[in-house]
Amino acid sequence: MVDLFDSIKSQVKTEYPSIVFPEGEDERIVEAAAQLSQDGMLKPIIVGKKEDVLKKADSLGVSLTKAEIFDPKTYERFDELVSAFVKRRKGKESEESAHEKLQDPNYFGTMLVYLDFADGLVSGAAHSTGDTVRPALQIIKTKPGIQKTSGVFIMVKEDKKFVFADCAINISPNAEELAEIAISTAETAKTFEIDPKVAMLSFSTKGSASSLETKKVSEATVTAQKTRPDLVIDGEFQFDAAFVPAVALKKAPDSPLQGEANVFIFPSLESGNLGYKIAQRLGGYDAIGPILQGLNKPVNDLSRGCSTKDVYKLALITAKQAIEEKKTLLVNA
Repeated sequence: MVDLFDSIKSQVKTEYPSIVFPEGEDERIVEAAAQLSQDGMLKPIIVGKKEDVLKKADSLGVSLTKAEIFDPKTYERFDELVSAFVKRRKGKESEESAHEKLQDPNYFGTMLVYLDFADGLVSGAAHSTGDTVRPALQIIKTKPGIQKTSGVFIMVKEDKKFVFADCAINISPNAEELAEIAISTAETAKTFEIDPKVAMLSFSTKGSASSLETKKVSEATVTAQKTRPDLVIDGEFQFDAAFVPAVALKKAPDSPLQGEANVFIFPSLESGNLGYKIAQRLGGYDAIGPILQGLNKPVNDLSRGCSTKDVYKLALITAKQAIEEKKTLLVNA
């Protein structure tokens, strides 16, 4: 099987998209941006004071000659960003407040993506998830028909790859929201060449226990199945019934999953966050993400505990999303 990132690299290198990194003084960002540009993967657009960013790069012994560095205070098209932001916010921001807000690197970077001055954005190494997501929701917004964005991790170990959701955004999604997350995650899986087999997880398998929590998952399963009958989605499942064929044969013999699920939808943020970290720390899986889905353009969030390698990989994921978004626009044009 072709390695996930070898496949992504071959596609990204051909298209050479531009990705914004709002945290230009973080050494992990600078190192990853330098490596990405050196490898010819994408064009990094780093937000920060040019002198400080270059000083950081020099101290790390890396080159940013192939990257662009934009400082909101000196950016020549800043007034254009301000005007577009005021228009986008539809009366919620004045020109004065917009000018002030766009000094924030995440707002500034998100506007670059919105105006197609860049293809995607990666932030979160030094900011909270809220700092990354808030500008995206206000400016880029969710796709038509999507009520909420959600966060997934691609879990990778050797030739194995799985998708976990929602592990980043929605604390306690209701049945309708859970169904939407399942469908969005299946589409995300396809983007990364995973044929989605979606398991709706719970502490019950097909009614083995009954509570408000299990009923929510079973209702979400029915809604998702009715909305997208072309997808393989089933539940509610305990993890072993979704993942182990021998257990599935006993607990859910009639399920189309047959213990071969590769997309796992957790019933709450609590369980999703715990689940991916257990797989990462005990199972030895690389956790790539969180990848934000449901937005009109790709914006992704790093963990503040990320490594340079994590930044590099999430940037590639973001670039891949940007390429797929463009393909979709061309098809629908």
